[in-house]
Amino acid sequence: MLITGGAGFIGTAVRRILNAVGAAPALLDNLSAYEPTTLSLLGTGPDDPQLTVGDICDETLVRDMVAQADYVIHAAAHSTVGGCATNPATHFHSNLAGTDTVLRAVAETPGVRRFVLLSTAQVYGSGDPHADPDQIRLFTEDQPVRPLNLYASAKVWAEFHTRQLLAPAGRDFTVLRPFSVYGPGQVPKPAAPSWVIAQFTMYAALGQELILNNGGRQVRDFLYRDDAAEAVTRSLLAPAASGQTLNLGTGTATSIRTVAGHVRAHFPETEVVDAPRPAQDPLGGRADITRSTSVLAWMPKVSVTEGIARYVEWVSTTPAAIPPWLREETSQSRITAWNSSAASRP
Repeated sequence: MLITGGAGFIGTAVRRILNAVGAAPALLDNLSAYEPTTLSLLGTGPDDPQLTVGDICDETLVRDMVAQADYVIHAAAHSTVGGCATNPATHFHSNLAGTDTVLRAVAETPGVRRFVLLSTAQVYGSGDPHADPDQIRLFTEDQPVRPLNLYASAKVWAEFHTRQLLAPAGRDFTVLRPFSVYGPGQVPKPAAPSWVIAQFTMYAALGQELILNNGGRQVRDFLYRDDAAEAVTRSLLAPAASGQTLNLGTGTATSIRTVAGHVRAHFPETEVVDAPRPAQDPLGGRADITRSTSVLAWMPKVSVTEGIARYVEWVSTTPAAIPPWLREETSQSRITAWNSSAASRP
């Protein structure tokens, strides 16, 4: 078994589950996503015996690793919206060229029983452009995709490319669209505002304010790391997952203000500050998980309240997880950065 992006937040969580049941997946990662401290917190690094440090655009390496795999999980990606916008060359290398390299290797390898693509809920964009912007959206797998950024556009392409390359080759595949995954081990990156649980917890731990754009009325579907990893592992063997596109979420919309309230319950001195709604900032929505719960015989177990409590405990006992750039931020710098990012959206 092969996990590309195996040293990442989701990849390492999937690896833990597979190791626990006696599997020994091979990991492929170039270790560019995180600093060494974060990799250590995720339980990996250059000395990890299951890890091969390499590039998914390395044709020879990828072919060799895929040739030894019966299942392939493709989780490698340059995965922040802001990072893709500021570094489009790296975005293209990782999200397009790298995905193509992996898919061609799978198409050429009869021994691969199933390929699992980790896409993203960002392919839905803001949903129906004619709907009330203050209406909470319900995203279903069969609705039109409307990507709003380079990262989401690349994932739409990856979904179609998966079908167009693997179906004619007779390779089985499943496409997964995770919503807002969070949990212990998640270390925020700049320009990744969807990682709000991690950011709010770390800001509160540092005694900083929690900024609520639009009063925190925006909503997200927050899926705990272990629940997401379980769904990924189930997708490897579930017969009904063959050829399917599946949402991974909880089916529940949680407001950003509610997240702030849960975080403040652990850091009661934390101040919450309302800020204006950035231009073109969608209210957000939730996943329709009817198909995924049926196909995978899976149901998320960890509530947002419990998940945030677990994340707070992890940050409290692992202060080194808080990155230097986040320590240096101020309330004003955060508002400026958010407004700048939102204004650049189509």
